[in-house]
Amino acid sequence: MDPSLRELADLVGGAAVDLARGALLIARIEYPGLDIAREVARLDELAARSGAASLPSPRARLERLRRFLFVDEGFRGNTENYYDPLNSCLNQVLTRKLGIPITLSVLVMETGRRVGLTIHGVGLPGHFMVRAEVAGEAVLMDPFDAGGTVSPERAAEIVSRVVGGTVELSDEHFARVTTREILTRMLMNLQGIYVRGEAWDKALAVLDRLPLVDAEGTQAHQRHRGAILVKLGRLGEAASTLERYLDRYPEADDAADVRRQLRVVRQSIASRN
Repeated sequence: MDPSLRELADLVGGAAVDLARGALLIARIEYPGLDIAREVARLDELAARSGAASLPSPRARLERLRRFLFVDEGFRGNTENYYDPLNSCLNQVLTRKLGIPITLSVLVMETGRRVGLTIHGVGLPGHFMVRAEVAGEAVLMDPFDAGGTVSPERAAEIVSRVVGGTVELSDEHFARVTTREILTRMLMNLQGIYVRGEAWDKALAVLDRLPLVDAEGTQAHQRHRGAILVKLGRLGEAASTLERYLDRYPEADDAADVRRQLRVVRQSIASRN
């Protein structure tokens, strides 16, 4: 196994998964030689410079951190080039001070943890936010909008705009998501970006990582892997992948489509011989 894949597998296999390290290991798709320890030190330094840890109350620490990150340091959502894959790389978020909702949320969560705050991820449909636990109160914040406080009603408006239709949010939507779920969502975002840009080799790199983080999604990941291998012209590997899919999931809803795809791949292989 590739060392970066092994490191990610070891990380997510532990009892407590380090979110920052996981996000930075994902960034190695774009930056194979990325120095993880150096980037973690940048997070440490950023949190220390905020001065939030010295304040007595969690609410004061949260407000100081929010102002430091989004006003003093100028972190913001990349509305001009939302689908730039660098928005999904935490090292580049730290360098360019630009990101998408989930990477800016990771920034807030990880710097918050370093100043003694409890901040969880909230995986709303189409838009990621964070929830800070302050003096027994849950404070919902939108890091893509300068860390502003958001009511549940406003959150529903934002999600409805993003998905292009009215969405009603329940309490379950605002529940804390796990670190594995955050890393899975980051990878799924990148997969969509790479497919959109026809960067098939990098889309395949995402699919090397997804099963390590998201075992429950193995079925879909295997199907997508076969499709990406076809795009890359690696037809023998594609056929083997699709065959394994049908062996494992013969009654899948999409089994007929996969069989048709497999026939086309086999015909293409035969035509080359």
